[in-house]
Amino acid sequence: MLRAMATQNIYAADLDAAREWYTRLFGGPPYFVVEGGYLEWRLGPRQDEFGIVAASWAPHPVGTPAGQILFWAVEDVAAALKDLVELGATEHQPVTVRGPGFVTASVVDPFGNVLGIMENSHVEEGLRGYGGRP
Repeated sequence: MLRAMATQNIYAADLDAAREWYTRLFGGPPYFVVEGGYLEWRLGPRQDEFGIVAASWAPHPVGTPAGQILFWAVEDVAAALKDLVELGATEHQPVTVRGPGFVTASVVDPFGNVLGIMENSHVEEGLRGYGGRP
């Protein structure tokens, strides 16, 4: 039934600040923008979509870290965690070895969303067919 991750959406009360913060994190501006409501980037060789929705559009209260965590593939979790904290995120879960080839950590972005990062040997194997790394 579930075939692939389509888009990860998070929420931000200050969409302009979120655009600035994530543009620094991703190294470029969003490719798709609905002024005052939505921003979207494509990441990595699979062009996975990451969207930020204005908190005023949310169907529930936002700003408290909760719910599911999507883990984004990185080459070095410890280095990525350090970079995210230097950008202004707060550590949510420290670097944790889950098993051979699987290491995770997570942060809370300045807008109250949990962002997971992960070294994942299965993702690395799968990306070889796309000619790149996340």
